[in-house]
This record gives sequence, structure tokens and C-alpha cells, in this order.
Amino acid sequence: MAAIRVLPFTSSLFTVFLVVGFFCVVCSAKDDRHHCAPSSCGIIPNISYPFRLKHDPDNCGDQWYNLSCENNRTVLYLYSGKYHVQAINYDNYKIRVVDANLREDDCSSMPHYSLAQFNFSDQDPYNIREGTKNRSGKFNYIEISKPIIFLTCETQVNSPVYVDTAPCTSPMSSSSGHGFVKIGHLNASDMRDLCRIDLTVATSWPGAKDMNVSYIDIHKELVYGFELSWLQSKSRHSWSTCYIDYDTGKAACSSNSFMKMFIYGYLLLILVFGARTVFGVPCVIVFLIYKWKRRHLSMYVLIEEFLQSHNNLMPIRYSYSDIKKMTRGFKDKLGEGGYGSVYKGKLRSGRFVGIKMLGKSKATGQDFINEVGTIGRIHHVNVVQLIGYCVEGSKRALVYEFMSNGSLDRHIFSKEGPVSLSFKRAFEISLGVARGIGYLHQGCDMQILHFDIKPHNILLDDNYVPKISDFGLARLCPLDDSSLKLTAARGTIGYIAPELFYKNIGGVSNKADIYSFGMLLMEIAGRRKNLNTVAAHESQIYFPSWVYDQFSEGNDIEIEDATEEENEITKKMLIVALWCIQFKPSDRPASMNKVVEMLEGEIGCLEMPPKPFLYPQEKPVVDDEDDSERTWSSGPSKDDVQESQSLIQNADGIM
Repeated sequence: MAAIRVLPFTSSLFTVFLVVGFFCVVCSAKDDRHHCAPSSCGIIPNISYPFRLKHDPDNCGDQWYNLSCENNRTVLYLYSGKYHVQAINYDNYKIRVVDANLREDDCSSMPHYSLAQFNFSDQDPYNIREGTKNRSGKFNYIEISKPIIFLTCETQVNSPVYVDTAPCTSPMSSSSGHGFVKIGHLNASDMRDLCRIDLTVATSWPGAKDMNVSYIDIHKELVYGFELSWLQSKSRHSWSTCYIDYDTGKAACSSNSFMKMFIYGYLLLILVFGARTVFGVPCVIVFLIYKWKRRHLSMYVLIEEFLQSHNNLMPIRYSYSDIKKMTRGFKDKLGEGGYGSVYKGKLRSGRFVGIKMLGKSKATGQDFINEVGTIGRIHHVNVVQLIGYCVEGSKRALVYEFMSNGSLDRHIFSKEGPVSLSFKRAFEISLGVARGIGYLHQGCDMQILHFDIKPHNILLDDNYVPKISDFGLARLCPLDDSSLKLTAARGTIGYIAPELFYKNIGGVSNKADIYSFGMLLMEIAGRRKNLNTVAAHESQIYFPSWVYDQFSEGNDIEIEDATEEENEITKKMLIVALWCIQFKPSDRPASMNKVVEMLEGEIGCLEMPPKPFLYPQEKPVVDDEDDSERTWSSGPSKDDVQESQSLIQNADGIM
């Protein structure tokens, strides 16, 4: 009887706890950051949440939305570009900005910074798309800013889709070139011979659909600026779906299914406890937990299922306590990247290893499955060896052979003095990487497409032998497949092949890795980044374009203190790189084995390639030390995961 008398008090107390907890959750959404006094700068008088000026108190606004006040102008820094804020509309969550280099009274002033839809991901605080709901209740995404593409052509072009920049003089034009502008997206059929893309910018101009315009009209709209939306960010930080209402033109939010389920679950629990039933409470809790787990299949389950179905994997499975012992409690950190941190460790045998602790970049754990399912089965002198792995709950680690000379970027982008690599060693590293990629493409029973070839992912051992690493974005496909279907672009901006953005120039295949290798080879040969906004001469900002112009004008690229043989090696590397980075996949070398053949052959046997449609797709990099190069993918879809699992299951003979 005593137990029965205590039960009403206990259930009532728990009911009160649930109700109070629910209101605490709701009330916690009220943030003091919303109640700070507005700031002002220049023509922007009411800067309030989520925006803040850098000198505002730390508890005001959101750090994602920092603005600066410079010379009485409100400034937004976005992807290392500088933009002046023209207006902020808090009703529809839009901010209008303009490139800081544009001047209203000078139509020859040009934007400095490329910005297009592919710059943005779902994790960014801004986007040039917004969600809308029309009168019928249909929800979709529309572009609020359209692209405007600047081109330079060697000859005059007569095309209804090209607008001549005359009578304004474009800084990108020269005595040997003509400047043009294309309004809207550029199709492969619109691209003219002997033309190259210089810049892609955005505009919110309604008249962008009208082809009967002059460059003066276009420049006026560029000076007016373009709109960005932070509406999607609001949706991500709340339990609501936010959109622009078709009738009012203002933002509206509605509770999503998760929020409704959360509220209904609380109400149901309150009713159940109010009835003071003994057996109903456990049943409801068990039911809710069961439904929750069914709706949210954990990445840990996916990983465990993968490991159990592939028990013939060569790497060793370690416990998390083993990993902690190897790294002495994670004391010696070697570096940090987009997928986690790397530590130096030591096996019981005395062998040193590099241990990568994976972060939470992908909720499905697909990056882990990709690495173990591909690199765990192959052995090649130019592919890093996976020794073991660890999976314990949220803890995931990969144990690699130790690379004492670190990653290649430290040697070709050195900030501490002259580059330490000799020309001969740089060539041997390039050749080794090419052979490693060739093996991935054609040396196994399945093609392994890496999709993230870049200096950061090339490791060097004691003898500077290069090893390809980081297979988190890799995909497997049959050898007889000429193209691969991808639901989203993947890779690092600046090394991603154009066909991952422009679907109409060719399918995605191993030619994407050839393009990335070409960009890597160009950087190894030049000992500099391909895009350098602080170059001594404007023509050298985009290095591949400058190299091609030098060769086409009959000029040799002389390197200070280099011998004639070293100059020849560098020239050969640059010509091969220009072949690899051709805009259309069909114009690139047929395979990586062909690239190896070109590198090993005589320079006299190499022809100059056609002029590539070069475009500086990467953002300016301010500091390598913070890994500002951005490795990205919008994440694998359900179809991606199923396809990868199926291919890996059929690849038991991949050794």
C-alpha cells in the first residue's frame, strides 16, 4: 500500500517536471542577443540581430553575421571578398551587397571577386536561393540572384547572348582581346572558341532576362548590388520551416513534423501521467524510443553492419583505449583538416603511425566507410597504407603508416623561406602521384575515383616518396563504366573539375581526377598556388592563364638559379598540366597512364594544347594554417550510400 500511496505524488511531480522542462525549452529560444540596442554605420541605420558590428558587445548579434564599419561604409566580408552593404530587409531576410571595387561613376570599374551558386553550401549563413511557398501551398527554392559572366575573347564575337563591354574599357581586356558579358548561366553551346571565362558574379536585376541591353545598363545593376538570404540559416537554427509567403512577400515559419511530434509526445506523456496508470508510462516511453530509433537510423549501425559484412578486411580493429595509448592521450597533434585531427602514435612494435580522429562531418559515417572500403583493400607504393581503424560509438579513427615529411603543401607553399624541394624531386613526386592515381583507376578490379586530389592529401615518407591519402570522398565504380552519376559535386574548390558544376560539358568520370591532378601539377611546377590575389602583376593572379599566355607568345618561363635541364623539366610539367585542365573532359588525356607516358617522354614530343577555358573557381586563400581551403560535399544521398555498399560488396578482388 505504501508504494501505491507514493505513486500519485511521483507521477504528479514528474508531470510538473515535464511541463516545466517543455516551457524551459521554449523559453530558452528567447536569446538576450535579440535585445541589444541597434547599431548604425553610414547608410545602414538599424543593424540588429542577427547582424552585429565587430565592435559591438560579444553578447549582441550572431558571430556568423559580423559586419565592419570602414570609412563610414558597412562592409561584409564573404569568401575573402569585400562587399559594401546597401540595404538589410528584416521582413524577408535579405541583405543587398555590392562588390567594393565597383564605382557608380566609372563603368570601367570591375568586380574583384567571383561569387556564384556553387560557392554556397547548406551550411553557409548566406545563400542566393530562398524557399518560397505559392498560393497553392507548393514549396520550392528559387534563385534570388542570377549569374553574370565576364569573358575575354581573342577575336570579336557576334552573338545575341554576348554583350560587348565597349564603350567601357575592361581591365581584363587587352590589345589582343575583347571583353564580353554573358547574362545568366553559360551553356556549352554558348561558349565560343578562343574565349575564356574571367569572372562570375551575381545580380538581382529583374531585367537580366532581357537580351536587348547594353553594358552600361549591366554596370548600373552591378553597382546596385545583389541579394543574399539568411532565411535558410534561420530554419536550421529553429524547429521550423521558413519560407517567403507568395501573397505577403514576407518570411513565414511553420513548425515542422519533428516539433509537432515533440509537442504531441509531451502532451501524451502529461495525459498518461495525469491518469496515474502504472503500466501505461513504460509502454509509452518504449514506444516513443522505438519510433525515434526507427526514424533516425544511426551512423554507428551502418558502420557496424558494413564491418560485419566485410570481415575479410586487412586492417586491424583497435579499441578506443588502444588509440589513446598509442597517442599518449593525444599529446602530439600533427595537423587538422576538414574531416578531423591527425595525431602521431606508436604501435607496440615500435613503429610510428599517423592516427586520424574523424569528426562529425557526415552523419551517415560514409566518409569512414569509403576509406576503409577502398584503401583498406589495396597496396601500392604511392597510396598510403591503412594499418587499422577504431569504431566505438561516436569515436572513429583511422591508423595510417607514418609520413615523416608531412603533406606536400608544406613543401611547395612554404612560408618560412625558399621551397626545399629540388626540381628533380618535385618531378619525381609528380610522377609518383600520377602512377598512384593510375593504379586507382585501372590497377584494381574496380575503379576508385578519388575526387579530392590536392597538395594537402599527398603525404611524403622519409625518402619523399608520395602517398595519396584521404579517401573520404572516393567512389567505386566498375571498370567498364565511362561515367558516374553523382547527386552533388564533391572535392576542394580550386581542384574540382568543371563537369561537376556544368553537367552539359560531359559526364563525371576518371577525367575529374585527371583535372585535379593537372591543377596539382601546375602548383608543384610553379611552387605557388594557382590563384594568388597578391601576385606582383595582375596577369599572374591566375597562374594557369599566365603560363599559357607565356607559352603561346613564344616566351620560355625562366626560373632563377635553375639549370637548362631543370627549366626543361618545369616546362614539360606545365604543358602536361595544361592538357589535364582542359575545360571539356574529352579534350584531356585519355587516362592517367597517358599522363604518366607524357611526363616520362621527351618534351619535344609534346604539343601545346588548345587554349583551355580557364576560370578561377577557387576563393582567395588567406592563410593555409587554418585549412581555409574548403573540402566539401553536400553529403551522400540514400542512393549514394546504397550504391557504394553494393559496389564495395562486389569488390572483394580489389587487391
